[in-house]
Amino acid sequence: MGENPMILQLISSLSKVFPDEHPRERSMTRLTALMEENISFQAALYSTERMTLLRFRVESPLAPYISVYEVGLVPSELPVYSDHDDFVLRSEPGLYPDPLYVLEPDRLCKLPGGQWRAFWIEVDRDSKAAPGTYPIRVMAESAQGELLAEAVLELELLPAALPLQRLIHTEWFHCDCIAAAHHTAMFSEKHWHLMERYVRTAVKHGMNMILTPLFTPPLDTAVGGERPTAQLVEVRKIGRRYEFGFAALLRWVQMCRAAGIQFFEFSHLFTQWGAKHAPKIVGLEDGELKLLFGWHTDAAGEEYRQFLDQFLPELVRFIKQYGIEKYSYFHVSDEPHLEHLEAYKTAASILDRHLAQFPRIDALSDYAFYEQGLVPCPIPANNHLEPFLEQGVQGLWTYYCCSQYLQVSNRFFCFPSVRNRIIGIQLYKYRIEGFLHWGYNFWNAQYSVHPIDPYRITDSGLAFPSGDAFLVYPGDNGPVESLRLKVFHEALQDLRALELLESYVGRERVMQLLEDGLDEPITWKHYPRESEWLLSKREEVNAMIRRHAYGTGVNS
Repeated sequence: MGENPMILQLISSLSKVFPDEHPRERSMTRLTALMEENISFQAALYSTERMTLLRFRVESPLAPYISVYEVGLVPSELPVYSDHDDFVLRSEPGLYPDPLYVLEPDRLCKLPGGQWRAFWIEVDRDSKAAPGTYPIRVMAESAQGELLAEAVLELELLPAALPLQRLIHTEWFHCDCIAAAHHTAMFSEKHWHLMERYVRTAVKHGMNMILTPLFTPPLDTAVGGERPTAQLVEVRKIGRRYEFGFAALLRWVQMCRAAGIQFFEFSHLFTQWGAKHAPKIVGLEDGELKLLFGWHTDAAGEEYRQFLDQFLPELVRFIKQYGIEKYSYFHVSDEPHLEHLEAYKTAASILDRHLAQFPRIDALSDYAFYEQGLVPCPIPANNHLEPFLEQGVQGLWTYYCCSQYLQVSNRFFCFPSVRNRIIGIQLYKYRIEGFLHWGYNFWNAQYSVHPIDPYRITDSGLAFPSGDAFLVYPGDNGPVESLRLKVFHEALQDLRALELLESYVGRERVMQLLEDGLDEPITWKHYPRESEWLLSKREEVNAMIRRHAYGTGVNS
């Protein structure tokens, strides 16, 4: 026929390329980026040949700062709940694009005929690359070096730099899942080495706070069940007295600070969904390692109270000794409901005797907890923020999980990436100070009854829609990143770009720019749903920043 059997199309990072569907977004040829910003786009490929063995290459003056990934496909049996809204890409079980596999130079890739595949191209602006416009040429070549298809994108690197991230951001870090996935003992040297890699990947993508397991975190654990012991504090019981060792906790703090973590959220000191029991705490008694506290422990009982009265002053001394008192946060219990209010109140009062000087945060959505002064810093879900906003609560955080699937932002496999990234603008508009999510790397079935292979089971055993429980996958020597991780980081970069623009033109002008032409103001449930709107709006923000960076737009 004489026609080229291969198509190569450059598309934005907000596309999700399914093997059975032509990319929905139009081709792109130009992008802009600020200093300290990672900018990404994709190359979608399609061939009519039965099977093509190809080499994907990138040529550019920016080549030393470019990373290329092959976008992998993973199965989802539960993409979303059956009563979902209409802002989904698809709702059927099937294969979804998500893991990003680092593409080693000269590696040959297979492209099945009649299927779409994608490559992810990322430019790191933490580099020394000077401002200016650079071509990025992407090519698909045969195994013999014949050029099969190519396309060029121009990337303009602007002279202005993103400000430091002010948002506090935590994705709960599950030490036990890393040990299980990599078949290593908890807190072995191999485990410490792997955890550092996972921490560094998290920091690279905007996480600056880390869940720190003083004792095994009482999170997503079946009542009466146990997660593998992940306890950084050594405990020795001598009669009614306790002694504590902080060597592992110190190593954790030093490792995390070296990797770029600023804030430490110490694991919950009472069980999830009610604060009725103590977390799993093991310790030496009479020379034997025993389970000292757990589901059998009444949270309000005298024995656990005495333990905390001895432990918490020692922990406070450790925190002050190593200079993290301004960066330490505490939890009581995760996601308490209104019927748990009295139990939560009792638990909070025990902690406040020793920890009143530290911020205390918890994910919950009933305003009564804040109204009664039980949670100084509440973290409502993004579909339950309205009462807190209406009452003018300052310093608000927010979170989402599996329950936030109607209208609001989230990052399930089946959601358009714009639904992931829009939260950057929402965080800016509502002056949100922190974002929490429970699943950086939860590779367990629901209630942690057993580990799972996240490449095969992406919904925690038909428990949570795929994309809720983790942002990274276990690789041979550390984390494999996901496109959802990258897109959420782009949302955080949008937030920082808006803060930079505000420093030039003021907050009112920034909001005017964002909401200009919209039928209604942006809220948590109402926002533009088109990728093109978000991409073009970010380019408008960059254009305005460019004018000020070059000193030509004082009143723009």
